[in-house]
Amino acid sequence: MPERNQAALDFLLTRRSRPAKTLTGPVPDREELTEILTAAARTPDHGKLEPWRFVVLTRPALARLAGAVPARGATLGIEAEKIEKSVKQFADADLAVAVVFSPVDSPKVPQVEQLYSAGAVCLSLLNAALAAGWGANWLSGWPSHDPVFVHETLGLASHESIAGFIHIGTETSAPPDRPRPDLDLITAWVTE
Repeated sequence: MPERNQAALDFLLTRRSRPAKTLTGPVPDREELTEILTAAARTPDHGKLEPWRFVVLTRPALARLAGAVPARGATLGIEAEKIEKSVKQFADADLAVAVVFSPVDSPKVPQVEQLYSAGAVCLSLLNAALAAGWGANWLSGWPSHDPVFVHETLGLASHESIAGFIHIGTETSAPPDRPRPDLDLITAWVTE
């Protein structure tokens, strides 16, 4: 029987994101965040292409993004409530890491597998931050899916997109756990 890492399994069985609106300072310093990013980068990556990268957004950068949201939202005809929600996502944050999906041309690894790897990095980053004792939340929203917004505010190349913004900080309150999936409804056992 394989050796069991009960502490890691217990963490995964009880982990949960912390709402970004409940996170505040202090936030991880550069050394602490580097350890979290190092753990996140140890993710499944077929072909070792590293089809993702990190952009660390500190308070001033987040304020700049928040300031850019209203004009872009108005240009796109986004509803005022959705614009305000996106403004708050950036304005109320002290630290976030943008996980940039940056696909690589490869005859062996389809782009969809590279996208899955970027998603895996997001979850690994979220879990590493939580395991390090911080609160963390994976957010997206319309600004993250707008190529013009991410190009103009984050300097993304035309082939890049945002897989997620991982907000990290000190947790101020923990909401009650939410219902989890019923495994019997989502699991098929193929035995022959």
